[in-house]
Amino acid sequence: MTTGRLRYLAYLSEDPDMMADFYTRHLQVEELGRSNSGDVSVTDGFFNITFLKAREDLGEMDQTIGLHHVGLEVDDLDRVITKYRDRNPRGEVIEEEGGLHSGEVRIFDPEARPVTLSSSAYGLDKEERRLPRIAHIAFNALDPTAILEFYSELFDFRELDTSFERRQQGRKNRFAGDGFTNLAIHPFFNPTLEGHEGRFGVNHIGFLVSDIEDKLENFAKEIPTAPRPSSRPYAEYRVRDPELNGVDLSKTKGWEIDLGKWESAA
Repeated sequence: MTTGRLRYLAYLSEDPDMMADFYTRHLQVEELGRSNSGDVSVTDGFFNITFLKAREDLGEMDQTIGLHHVGLEVDDLDRVITKYRDRNPRGEVIEEEGGLHSGEVRIFDPEARPVTLSSSAYGLDKEERRLPRIAHIAFNALDPTAILEFYSELFDFRELDTSFERRQQGRKNRFAGDGFTNLAIHPFFNPTLEGHEGRFGVNHIGFLVSDIEDKLENFAKEIPTAPRPSSRPYAEYRVRDPELNGVDLSKTKGWEIDLGKWESAA
């Protein structure tokens, strides 16, 4: 295993039951478990997707409803923490409960967004690369290059061809991969407004789906769907979940998940 792989995605939710039901019906995730506080964790086979019930005792600095933070499975927790403290001697390391609904420790990226770490895969006892599945997570950042360097130096993420293309164009968008998931890091203040949404932190996610026409038909009965701009390198459509988080859908375009390695559902 590489130093780190994205395996966890946390939402703050007003209604975790509703969110879990939506993703179960439309994207075939399976429930992993629930907490006494109302949290619900589901999986696409590879990611633990946890809908945390929004409440004061979570102690979150950012209590905005929606996509909140990511987590990584790491092969050597102590080594990652040492690298983090070498990089940022005053960086916070917060213990978490572990298990299904959180990591073992929490650190923070250069823009103070939480990143959880687990050496036990967030309670997932196996990993499946089935469809539908998450293949893309996108951030909005003030300094995309600083976020790229954080994931590269601590977790051995690789900068991707699509990122080098943006550098050559003089653009700030950066793309990285861990071999399984595409991490897009877009500038929050983006002069290219087509398809851009000004949500700071975790901005949206993307699922690979093999039956995109059926998915769109079913989504359209509940929520709006829209094609992605042709100028975007990834995904064909975007939809909204019940709490208005963006979800990209792709069958043929797919995402670059490692340097020169693309995955699609076609």
